[in-house]
Amino acid sequence: MLREIDQMAVQAANDDEILSAFIEQHEFFILKIASQTAKRYVSKNDDEWSIALVAFSDAVKKYDYERGSFISFAELIIHRNLVDYYRVQGRHSVEIQVDRIEEEAIVEYNDNNLKLEIEAITPILKSYEFTFMDLADCSPKAKKTKKACAKAVSYILNNPILVEEMQASKQLPAKIIEKNTSIPRKILERHRKYIIAAIEILHGDYPYLSEYLSYIRGRV
Repeated sequence: MLREIDQMAVQAANDDEILSAFIEQHEFFILKIASQTAKRYVSKNDDEWSIALVAFSDAVKKYDYERGSFISFAELIIHRNLVDYYRVQGRHSVEIQVDRIEEEAIVEYNDNNLKLEIEAITPILKSYEFTFMDLADCSPKAKKTKKACAKAVSYILNNPILVEEMQASKQLPAKIIEKNTSIPRKILERHRKYIIAAIEILHGDYPYLSEYLSYIRGRV
């Protein structure tokens, strides 16, 4: 079942019995992450186990389903808690290694969330008869063109009725955009897929994908 672990984490946050079972199911994972961070084998007799266990439980309490994978989030929290532990212990040589691992965990966490967002928006883009991969060929490159596309996206987003009409008709209202923004029809047609995708991303709940459109968000 898609995202079954993520759903279990949400349930465990509000039920101690489910939380206990959830932790028991993921003991190997907790030990694995603790061992990776410590750069040595960690057993249940080590301090790292207790710290990682508390961190995992804390991750359950703080987890937000909408932000993506629980496993990636839990790994990040375990890393961070162990980093803090090593810093208090003054284990500087380990700290350097842990900082690097923590940075990798953050990147992996973001990558996993980005992947989930791409998977979520794929069927939406498919309804417009193009794919996420198509955007590479129709994304604006020149500064002037990017500015024009941003203006088109902002115009639609600032007019909710047009967003609804676009989503219903599966067509970019190019004629209306051209009339009210003076953007050449040629640009709108050439970058239609990109403009539609940008509208759907910024109108929806895609925080990681939205980062790639930050130059547009400031105009909305």
